[in-house]
Amino acid sequence: MGLVVTALLGALAWGTGPAGATVPPAADRSDGRFAGGPAWHPTDTGRTDVRFRGLAAVDRSAAWLAGTSGIVLRTSDGGRHWHDVSPPAAAGLELRDIEAFDARRAVVLAIGEGDASRILRTDDGGATWTESFRNTDPKAFYDCVAFFDPRHGLAMSDPVDGRFRILSTRDGGRSWSVLPSAGMPPAQSGEAGFAASGQCLVTSGPKDVWLATGGGASARVLHSADRGRTWTASATTVPAGDPARGVFGLAFRDRTHGIAVGGDYRADQPSPRAAAVTGDAGRTWAPAAAGPPAYRSGVAWLPHSRSAALAVGPTGTDLTTDGGRTWRTVDTGSYDTVNCTPDGTCWASGEKGRAARLAR
Repeated sequence: MGLVVTALLGALAWGTGPAGATVPPAADRSDGRFAGGPAWHPTDTGRTDVRFRGLAAVDRSAAWLAGTSGIVLRTSDGGRHWHDVSPPAAAGLELRDIEAFDARRAVVLAIGEGDASRILRTDDGGATWTESFRNTDPKAFYDCVAFFDPRHGLAMSDPVDGRFRILSTRDGGRSWSVLPSAGMPPAQSGEAGFAASGQCLVTSGPKDVWLATGGGASARVLHSADRGRTWTASATTVPAGDPARGVFGLAFRDRTHGIAVGGDYRADQPSPRAAAVTGDAGRTWAPAAAGPPAYRSGVAWLPHSRSAALAVGPTGTDLTTDGGRTWRTVDTGSYDTVNCTPDGTCWASGEKGRAARLAR
């Protein structure tokens, strides 16, 4: 597996590269890098039987993983050691999203119909967990959770009675309440979210939040500028029209500039137009001019760059240096989600216990 990015990516990732620059071809080296560039450094989680779709990166030292069978892992030394801090109450559940405030405080989401959808919180690095929400509506299925700050956050469910359902917390995930649905546009027939990377619900700043959908007639992005009270919906250029197709992941570098990735998650199906970009907070979306070449489930802007981002999926990692307009594959390893931190570090995780850190 080629664990490589580029020398230019190294500059962009730490804020020193030119905005909008084009990545030149780089010679492959025997150590698995392109000359001078950073690389995905795989870490040994010790859990090849777990798929980690939930990832919360804190900094270059600390990160959290959440996955199948109710497993939560935590590292505080850059991935050299991963500690099993799984919530006993989540044994056997599907954990698909985790949000961390720091190395000791985190909120994890279990997905599924009815009471399989739950939210748990820890304040002591996973030594103990408290269940703060358990779904009691058999029609609800929660997919993602996101926070504006350490106190205010939202979680989203697939449509209930024709509208996406939104949970809200004002105390850091210790308690949750369902928001009124009057400000939510009607869902399309068959429309839902994808619990594939923890990125179907994302925030930017103190009040803006976006929700990604698929499965309906069009793949849409819904936007709220008031912490989930009222929403507007916009169609993207990512193909939909099938339960397996739509927008799987979102990333916004500020309240106006965003990237959507997705496609068709079935391995035997093509995924044309698997990425789209917006410069107006999601009111309109334009397709990427080139790439990614296949379905992508996760996306993240590189720290301190206005033009560079990574997209990941089962067949590889792609890099853009022009704000999402064009992409090129820089790695062929399988990852489901990617997360970058202000100190210039990116993490990725996925199937077979995969977890890696991008470093120089």
